[in-house]
Amino acid sequence: MGINTFERYEQKYLLSEDQRKNIMLRLGEHMRPDEYGSYPISNLYYDTDSFEIIRSSIEKPAYKEKLRMRCYGQATETSTVFLELKKKYDGVVYKRRTSLPYNQAIAFAQSGICPDEDDQIQREIARTLAQNSLSPRVYIYYEREAYAGKEDPGLRITFDSNIKFRQHNLTLAAPPDGTEILSDGQALMEVKAPSAFPLWLCQILSESRVYPTSFSKYGTCYKNFILPQQYRIGEVISCQISLARVSSAIR
Repeated sequence: MGINTFERYEQKYLLSEDQRKNIMLRLGEHMRPDEYGSYPISNLYYDTDSFEIIRSSIEKPAYKEKLRMRCYGQATETSTVFLELKKKYDGVVYKRRTSLPYNQAIAFAQSGICPDEDDQIQREIARTLAQNSLSPRVYIYYEREAYAGKEDPGLRITFDSNIKFRQHNLTLAAPPDGTEILSDGQALMEVKAPSAFPLWLCQILSESRVYPTSFSKYGTCYKNFILPQQYRIGEVISCQISLARVSSAIR
C-alpha cells in the first residue's frame, strides 16, 4: 500500500461462489496471502455534475482516466488516505497516487491547491481537478482478499465482495452502508501483472470456465442505478412541463 506508482496489466472476472471456491483451492501452490491479507476499502469517485468522466469511460475510448480518494477502513480526520489518478491506455493500467491525512486530502480536493508544490503527482491531480471541475459523486465500498505470487511478487490476485455504493453522505468517515451491486455469492476477481499472465494461471482459469469481463465498479453503479434514476427524474420533469402547458392553454 506504500507504493505510489503502478504500471501493469489488469483483467477482471465475475465469479459465482462455486467458481471462487474452486479457484481458491487451486491457487495455493502458486499464491500466498499478501502482507495485508483481508481488508475493507472505501472510495470516493470524483466526477462532473453530469457524470462526464464515467459516461466517457463506458464508451471504451483508447484512453480513459478516473480520480478517486481511497482509504483502507473507515477514515478519521488524521487517517492516511490516497488521492489516485487511474489511467488506462492500450490495455495497460497506470496508477499514480499521493498519500495525505484525510482532512488535508479533502481540503486539496476542494481547493485544488497542492499541499506540496514539489510533489509531481499532486500537481497532476490539481490539473485534473481544475480542468474538469470535479467533486465527489459516488461512494463505493468493498471487502478485499489479496494474494501475491510466490515466485513473482508482482503478480497479484484479489477477490472483492460485499460491493456497495451510495450517492448520499459522500465521506470516508461514515460507516459503509449502501446498495449492493452484485448478486448473492458473487465476487469480483482481479488479476494484476507486470506482463503476460503465467501459463499455470491461464490453465486454471480455462479449466474453471472463468472468462474475462470489462466490469467496472463505478461504471456498474452508473449504468444500473444512477442512469435509470436520471431517466425517471427526466420523465417526471417532462410530465410536469406538459401538464403546466396544458393547464396554461386551458386558462
